[in-house]
Amino acid sequence: MKIAVCMKQVPDSDKVTIDRTTNRLNRAGVPAVVNPFDENALELALKLKASEPGSTVTAITMGPPPAAEVVKTAVAHGADGGVLVCGREFGGADTWATGYTIALAIKKLEAENGPFDIVLFGKQATDGDTAQVGPGIANNLGLPCLTYAKSCEVLDEKTFKVVRMTEDGYEEWEVARPCALTVVKEAGELRIANLRGKMKAKSYQPPVWGVEDLAPDPECIGLKGSPTRVAKVFAPPVKANKQVFSGTPAEQAAALVGKLAERHLV
Repeated sequence: MKIAVCMKQVPDSDKVTIDRTTNRLNRAGVPAVVNPFDENALELALKLKASEPGSTVTAITMGPPPAAEVVKTAVAHGADGGVLVCGREFGGADTWATGYTIALAIKKLEAENGPFDIVLFGKQATDGDTAQVGPGIANNLGLPCLTYAKSCEVLDEKTFKVVRMTEDGYEEWEVARPCALTVVKEAGELRIANLRGKMKAKSYQPPVWGVEDLAPDPECIGLKGSPTRVAKVFAPPVKANKQVFSGTPAEQAAALVGKLAERHLV
């Protein structure tokens, strides 16, 4: 079984700020981490790998040169290898252009090594929170995609059994290979990297693919190929309109009920 897991390097959400001129994240000087939901996707990939002997896990990421650390992190935890998609031409991509570009990288990997049985994503990235890239990549690859997956197991050589979270509980699905899943944190925390994995990752240098390797349509990548633009980023104003009731508890309760009744809330 061949497993792909798409991962992203994001700024540490506790330290990020917004550039009010460009309406984009200030990444300079902000520590970068692996998107937490992508760690859950990697953990699910490693569980699937362990369930079927001979399986492989390939990590894929797109970003500037330092994003190679994402692939090295995946290798440290048990992935077999990976690739970094990198180039100034890809900069400024929105979710549509990102999905198009990463899908090209997956197609190139499949052309070289055979098709993937399953492609995994974190349910969303903490720097954008759109949850659009995973399904977008699946659409570009022509794969059925289940979102909010909390578990996946091999049912037989052609089928996976997937449990996905819903607002009301969960659903059980049977989905044919190949397919794609976006993964929630309930899939499990990423295991601790062992010494062998750390040593392998230390010397591992993922291949770096640019526009010359993927041969994309230049009208579909980067800022130029992005049909959406961020017009403004702002925090909604906080409205504090409070009223304090005095008197005994019974009087306060009666006053509160009266105010709610005025607003037709009771």
